[in-house]
Amino acid sequence: MEEKPEEKQLLSTDEIKELWSKTYSDEGKPDWSHIFPLYHDNIIFQDSIQRIEGKKEFKAMCNRLTKRCESLNMDIKNISKNDNIVMMEWKMTMSFRIFPPKPLYGTTRLTFDSKGLIIKQRDYYDLWGDIFDEIPLIKPIYRWFMKVIFG
Repeated sequence: MEEKPEEKQLLSTDEIKELWSKTYSDEGKPDWSHIFPLYHDNIIFQDSIQRIEGKKEFKAMCNRLTKRCESLNMDIKNISKNDNIVMMEWKMTMSFRIFPPKPLYGTTRLTFDSKGLIIKQRDYYDLWGDIFDEIPLIKPIYRWFMKVIFG
């Protein structure tokens, strides 16, 4: 008789929200060390900037962001789960060196494998739109360009 791989109960949305809220704070650098064990060794992470494959590379990316940020806060607005997929809507506020904190709005899709580990993470956000919206002279030009090209 063939053995089935051990299935683990997925984290609840409340547990995920609590864990991700501990990652970011109102002041100081982010710390992902408590959620790294939730990631599969072959994690595939993708966002608007990059695609990362493997836990070692994912950790390195998180550590680079930690070094660059003066502070990083994430406010999870909504979270939902359907089978092995979790969606989070968030507002992330980051500050870099001499620049004031800037909000970035987005969503994250987490895909869990049968053992309860995150095998895929896809972050969706409009990096340039959220940045340019904070610059008075550039905002109207950028929004006009986006409307002409894409809308």
